[in-house]
Amino acid sequence: MSHTADTAGEANAAPAAGGSKAAPPGTGLAAQSQSGARTGAPLCIIVDEESSVRQFISLILHGLGIDTIELADGATLRSVRAPRPPDLIFHDVSLDSIDVIESLLRLSKRGYGGPIQLMSRRGAAVLEHVRKVGVENKLNMLPPLKKPFPGDAITKLMQEQKLGLSVAAAANASLDDAIAKNWVEFWYQPVIDLRRKRLVGAEIYARIRHPDAGVILPAGFMQAASDASLQRLSEIAVTAALKAGATYAKLGINLPISVNVAIESLERLPIEKMVLDQHSSTTNWPGLIIDVAEEQIINNLGLATDLAKKLARIKVGIAIDNFGKGFSSLAKLSDMPFAQIKVDRSFIVNCGTDTVNAPLCKTIIGLAHNFGKAAVAMGIEHATDASALVAMGCDYGQGFLLGQPMPEAHFSALLRQRGIKGGKHKDSAAAA
Repeated sequence: MSHTADTAGEANAAPAAGGSKAAPPGTGLAAQSQSGARTGAPLCIIVDEESSVRQFISLILHGLGIDTIELADGATLRSVRAPRPPDLIFHDVSLDSIDVIESLLRLSKRGYGGPIQLMSRRGAAVLEHVRKVGVENKLNMLPPLKKPFPGDAITKLMQEQKLGLSVAAAANASLDDAIAKNWVEFWYQPVIDLRRKRLVGAEIYARIRHPDAGVILPAGFMQAASDASLQRLSEIAVTAALKAGATYAKLGINLPISVNVAIESLERLPIEKMVLDQHSSTTNWPGLIIDVAEEQIINNLGLATDLAKKLARIKVGIAIDNFGKGFSSLAKLSDMPFAQIKVDRSFIVNCGTDTVNAPLCKTIIGLAHNFGKAAVAMGIEHATDASALVAMGCDYGQGFLLGQPMPEAHFSALLRQRGIKGGKHKDSAAAA
């Protein structure tokens, strides 16, 4: 069973509770605490007239365990009452730079002491002029970001500002101990409809929250794990995904949850009983998607096909994970009852510019559609690749560009913020 995340930069994710919030009404932005002490998760305010930019930054910050407030303009910033002093403010410099200058003057007057990150598509001269206004008014002005900027620029900025707790990348832990002591938790990575640019699902990844070492990624607990503990982790993961699906369904949110399970573990799990335990009274549940690696399916084709047919009857679909390297062995894919094809990230990287990866990606996506399957691109990190995938007709995507795995509290807040409603999606297990 693999619960390694399919995103770059994940080692900077941070544990926290909270999420994104709409701007609450109020009379003013509180000044940054002089002591610098924080209570709860860090908070960033994002001011930008482009909702796509606000959401892009917010998704990355969620993955770092940082709460956000998204605002459309400086006027709203100047009147907002934040739930606590923000640790950093992102502010766009639009065509009318007067808006951001007024914000800077107001922040200075109120004694705001946190860093301010300007960002814009405008020329360097304009950005430098606005930055100098902030400096002259004794504000902590960071070097401006020129749009468009990659997601890792935000991650690097948070590292430099020491916002969000770094994951203990080098720490190791016993999976047996973690399970026994209830240290295992699951983080959620958004699955995005690439054409409609909306959230349509999530994949969960295991983490250990160690009381001393902090959050530990799978590399620190999976390699030395026993078969028994891996089997138990598979059961816990499927149960967590089913519970999340049930919770969201009761709230009217029709959101498929995906979980990665090895085929040997899947064969031994009492999936039908587990589904009935969680969803016997749920009518609008969109189903569960279980990712099984392509190599495991090829090596156990009969078993995988039988399981896919059996599980489809209870709204559990099997997706072929890391697809592409051995797709010639799945020539009869049209006869197999799998729900999705998840394109291996090795084909996705630079697919917008690479003359080798681009045609391979297009071929795999076309193969999926010819067989009536949804195509999911894994590991999207660059906007050029996302645009190329849309042109190729890819259905859904996951990756650093679209959102890192995030704590459940942040993912739930993301759903509230985006106003996700019920509605069936073609990638749900029910469509398998």
